Amino acid sequence: MKSYSVQEINEVLKGEIVGNTSHLVTAPEQLEAAAETEISFIGNRKYEKIWATSKACVAVVNEDISIEPGENKAFIKVKNADLAMSQVLELFAHPMPVFSVDIHPSAVVDNTATIGAGAKIGAGCYIGPDVKIGTNAILYPNVTILDASTIGNNTVIWSSSVVRERCHIGNDCIIHPNATIGADGFGFRPCPQRGLVKIPQIGNVIIGNGVEIGANSCVDRGKFSSTVLGDGCKIDNLVQIGHNSKLGRFCIMAGHSGLAGSVTLGDGVIIGGSASIKDHTTLGSGATIGAGSGVVSDVPAGKTVLGYPAVEARDALKQWAILKRLVNDSKK
Repeated sequence: MKSYSVQEINEVLKGEIVGNTSHLVTAPEQLEAAAETEISFIGNRKYEKIWATSKACVAVVNEDISIEPGENKAFIKVKNADLAMSQVLELFAHPMPVFSVDIHPSAVVDNTATIGAGAKIGAGCYIGPDVKIGTNAILYPNVTILDASTIGNNTVIWSSSVVRERCHIGNDCIIHPNATIGADGFGFRPCPQRGLVKIPQIGNVIIGNGVEIGANSCVDRGKFSSTVLGDGCKIDNLVQIGHNSKLGRFCIMAGHSGLAGSVTLGDGVIIGGSASIKDHTTLGSGATIGAGSGVVSDVPAGKTVLGYPAVEARDALKQWAILKRLVNDSKK
């Protein structure tokens, strides 16, 4: 089991130690659940009151903390406790699953595929014709990469994910289990003679560098050209990205949210859980979409919208307050 002194942890965080503890730190934990050999975090002053009853021996805190650590306890003061938390978690992270061989004997790798140095391919994987796997990429068991797709350097694809033909994933990406990249877009047209006629989806998906896609999420291939995710985008579990949508850099989509076809996101757009975005709409850079909202028209850069249909956040809150007042008045 890993353990560190408060001084050793601070060598990584480069903060300021206040107080001291004789305990070695054995794990990170929430304030309420921490044991006396564990480290916790206070990223907001509203949680300071919990420290008095927490058993944690160390807490990583913001510089504006207003309480003292107490007997045999210590604080590590940093500029941003939430960011420092990621560094502490890395110290205690468990090792990744181990590969006994670089390419498992049960993996099927087409003889026209190119496999980069140090790449690892797990049991039951299928690597199709003309696929290119980058240096040090990792494919866990039962991943499927179809014809002429490319996987960048250091990218990790977890079990049972599928990358369909001609799709391209950049460097340093993480694709979580059961994600599907490049399935057909949802394209059908009514026909009196044939019912619903399927519209061929002949495009692909292009994913930039440093992108993370959550479990069971789907990124559909373009109908004509490409569905594009820019560098650094972070996609939660159970997210749908429709055909020909284009995401800028560092966009965030929380669980159960979805983009219909041909939606355009600028850089740094944040979409809350279960929000839905209508087809052919544009969300400007820095826009924020509240959880559960339904966006049916363009959102200017930097705006926050809420509700169904979504309107500017201040207007939505006023509407809700008026509605609540009307309901309460009707009960009198």
